Amino acid sequence: MRHQEVATKPERLHKALAQSGIGSRREMEELIVAGRINVNGEPARVGQTVSPGDRVKVNGKLVNLRFSNRLPRVIIYHKPDGEIVSRNDPEHRPNVFTSMPRIAGGRWVAVGRLDFNTSGLLLLTTSGELANRLMHPRYQLVREYAVRILGEVTDEARRQLLDGIDLDDGPAQFFSFQEAGGEGANRWYRVALFEGRNREVRRMFEAVGVVVSRLMRVRYGPFALPPNLKRGQVLELTEAEVKKLLSGFGMENPEADRPPRRPRER
Repeated sequence: MRHQEVATKPERLHKALAQSGIGSRREMEELIVAGRINVNGEPARVGQTVSPGDRVKVNGKLVNLRFSNRLPRVIIYHKPDGEIVSRNDPEHRPNVFTSMPRIAGGRWVAVGRLDFNTSGLLLLTTSGELANRLMHPRYQLVREYAVRILGEVTDEARRQLLDGIDLDDGPAQFFSFQEAGGEGANRWYRVALFEGRNREVRRMFEAVGVVVSRLMRVRYGPFALPPNLKRGQVLELTEAEVKKLLSGFGMENPEADRPPRRPRER
């Protein structure tokens, strides 16, 4: 039986652009004010609505809008060492986006970043709005890491890391710190915190005189790195899982306008 199309209502331009992964709602409003977005050949207006038949250009480039009756896509990626979470790198290093499934229109948006030499769980979605909520400090989503160091962390250093230390960009602290085994000179620890500033975990250990030799993110909010997901592989959430995720963040829970999709792994 042919899947029935769902009628698409007009939506605010900045919202439709955010859902399409072009940027946040605020960023899109700023581009509208700056005159960098056109709708059907005319400069866009703040508060303007658009429908599927409208031609929208951002910085002169035609974009394919995703409306809210379509579910965003969300994937878990096991990022290996040696990839950068950015499309713009002066050094032209490998980036995570080349490993993503291809999508017709829109683009993948990374939920936060992992350093070039950090591996592990990275979330990506086609919804800029969902990505922003997953990163917003008010939701207090935990980031958990497996950390390998040379030597051991002293009781005093551990106390400092849990109580809080001062970094160049403000105070930082782990809310949990556990030993995770190790042999010889190397020791593994599990640490968790509620934010994701640039190189924060490495800088925290460096502040107490400890050098991290390997760092791997194993959890982000409600998502744990699947043990069978190998480095460089992606696992796509099912539509039911995406709907549950949207509901948890108080977002609209639209009906998909395409046949059910099975999770894909590669």
